[in-house]
Amino acid sequence: MGGDYSHQPVLPREALEGLAIQPDGVYVDGTFGRGGHARAILAALGPGGRLLAIDKDPEAVQSAGMQFGNDPRFEIEQGTFTMLSQIVTQRELKGRVNGLLLDLGVSSPQLDDASRGFSFSEDGPLDMRMDPTSGMSAAQWLEQADERDISDVLKSLGEERFARRIARSIVEMRATQPLRTTRQLAELVSTAVPVREKNKHPATRSFQAIRIYINHELDDIKAVLDQVLDVLAPRGRLVVISFHSLEDRIVKRFIRHEYQGEQPPVEFPLAGMDHKPQLRPVGKAIRAGEAEVAANPRARSAVLRVAERLQ
Repeated sequence: MGGDYSHQPVLPREALEGLAIQPDGVYVDGTFGRGGHARAILAALGPGGRLLAIDKDPEAVQSAGMQFGNDPRFEIEQGTFTMLSQIVTQRELKGRVNGLLLDLGVSSPQLDDASRGFSFSEDGPLDMRMDPTSGMSAAQWLEQADERDISDVLKSLGEERFARRIARSIVEMRATQPLRTTRQLAELVSTAVPVREKNKHPATRSFQAIRIYINHELDDIKAVLDQVLDVLAPRGRLVVISFHSLEDRIVKRFIRHEYQGEQPPVEFPLAGMDHKPQLRPVGKAIRAGEAEVAANPRARSAVLRVAERLQ
């Protein structure tokens, strides 16, 4: 495992402001990554504060121990953030969490490590699992999925215009040789895609879609959001950083639903009037400024949303 902790967290100041840190508060970082946001939270906490981190990647957990293992305010649990309520309840913190941070998607160290198979920039095994010890790898899925399923994933999760062409090429190639490396897949997609997007590798959408599918990322976001109200204290904050329009749409709809309830049909305008808001949005969606994007290109697609529990 690499020991480089110098990667830049996205929107760190905005995330901290959104959490409205109380020095003696209890906070959960549901996506530790390599600890950029965790470091900022710990710096804002006093001696009586507490930060519980979660990450499914065993390398992230190892990194956490090396960085913060001697800090009595810090604890990390290996697992998916869909276990949020369980992990919090085990520590008798249910309903006492003052802030929850979710930094969605893949972390920079995961992208930079060719052996993890997330990136088309360098050759490596076609894996893409955030927890490489469990579940099906990208190579295993592409070996057995039918053409229509592959096409559906590329289109729905990657918004790939040429999903059918790419899926057909994958099925044709695996008939003679298995897809085992990121370079193989990147070259296959580049050949199958007839039109290039400016400043974007032709395999970008396909890699993104397959990664999201392999890691059940959208389902996991829905699952953890369903637990937010159970764990947050009154006036506790939820801060979510998304990097994909599908992720942000899920978060936006969740906050709106908890604030406004089901929207009544036009013919029954008074329906749903007894809804009691559980969350309220705090401010508008926040994007990285030009200076941050220039220093950290990963921030370009980031969208940060904040909500506060009302009762």
